[in-house]
Amino acid sequence: MTTYSAPHYRLISSSEDHAMWSHPILDLYPESHAQPALAPRPIQKAKLYLVPSHCDVNYGGDDCDADDCPIPTSATELPELHAWTMTFAVALLEIWAGRRQPAQLMARCHRVIYNELIRKTGSQKEIGKIRTIHQSEPLDGICESTITVRFGERLRAITIRFEGVDGRWLCTELDLI
Repeated sequence: MTTYSAPHYRLISSSEDHAMWSHPILDLYPESHAQPALAPRPIQKAKLYLVPSHCDVNYGGDDCDADDCPIPTSATELPELHAWTMTFAVALLEIWAGRRQPAQLMARCHRVIYNELIRKTGSQKEIGKIRTIHQSEPLDGICESTITVRFGERLRAITIRFEGVDGRWLCTELDLI
């Protein structure tokens, strides 16, 4: 027959040093010892990580001259982001409702996104009404937006990713959820 013993807990009395039981984190460096100083982190310049390795933005994936390849652009050199996203979203909703030609967004979209946009032209019965736009910039020159849109009684979301390329915002991801 096996015996079971309960775990041993040490009771802390109120007569002990108050600093021992009032703080929930283990004191690794008691007051008698100085905490080691952390080395200051160097200030880093913002970097663009999504540098295209070949010309795939507008040239169909074919290799091209170095002069023709897309150049990543910092957000400081690009148009104001909220206004850009708002005009893009309005045009997008009108294209999905069949009230605008998709060619009007050709210069603002990656070729894959543009082909998908052509395929979805006229897929919605009405023009959606934009409710909110939430934006974040995870890296310099990259914007991720979530736009909530009301289509009649239904509320849907559009996710868009813009990247700074050749001095303009370029839509590289687009999805209606």
